[in-house]
This record gives sequence, C-alpha cells and structure tokens, in this order.
Amino acid sequence: MKKYLTTSLLLLMSVTLLAVPVFAETPNGNNKVDSDAPASATIRITNPLVGAGIDSPQTLIGRVINSILGVVGSLALVMFVYGGLIWMTSSGSSEQVKKGRDILMWAAIGLVIIFSAYGLVRFVIMGVGAGS
Repeated sequence: MKKYLTTSLLLLMSVTLLAVPVFAETPNGNNKVDSDAPASATIRITNPLVGAGIDSPQTLIGRVINSILGVVGSLALVMFVYGGLIWMTSSGSSEQVKKGRDILMWAAIGLVIIFSAYGLVRFVIMGVGAGS
C-alpha cells in the first residue's frame, strides 16, 4: 500500500510540474484588470506554449512522449550495462550469470513493449488524424 501511495504522490507532483500558467491579457496590454475599462472590454487569453513552438495538444503530447522515451531509453541503457557487468563479473557463479542474463532479457523485453506501445499509439493517432 505504501508503494502505491508513494507512486501516486510522485505522479501527482510530476503532473503539477508540467502545468503551465495561463495569463489573461487585457486590451491595454498589461495583465492587470483596468477598473476604468468598460464592461464590454474583451479579455484575450494568450497561449504561452505558442512561443515554444507548440500550437496544438497533439504537439504537446508528442513532445511529452518523446521526452519519456528518451528517459526510458537511458534507463534501458543503464540496465543493459548493469546486467552485462553482473554477468561479466560473475566469476563463473551460475547464480550471478543467471541474474545478469535475466536483467538483460527483461531490459530487452521492456524496450520491445515500450516501443510497441509507442508504435500502436502513433498508428492510432495517425489513423484518427487522417480520417478527419
């Protein structure tokens, strides 16, 4: 239970770090509400993501997924190196050889699952985008 609570808390903190504040821009060019402005004054909300080259939710999601894949790839590399070191430093111990081989195998399986999921999601999104 404690493991799930910690994971949920970390997920919540990471989601709040990704939140981007949105500032309302008034017609007079500043972000303060002008008390002398007429009641019919239009308030525009500027998109802070456009300056970063993100003009749609799909672009934002794509960049987040690419960032996550970069982290996953780095973790896989670390696991491959760790599994190889365990195997190479086993000194003939069959238990250590099995442990190293299992680490390498599970790291490879994890990569296959992650990239298969990415390919499936990309295929579905491209299919939905092409249909509209």
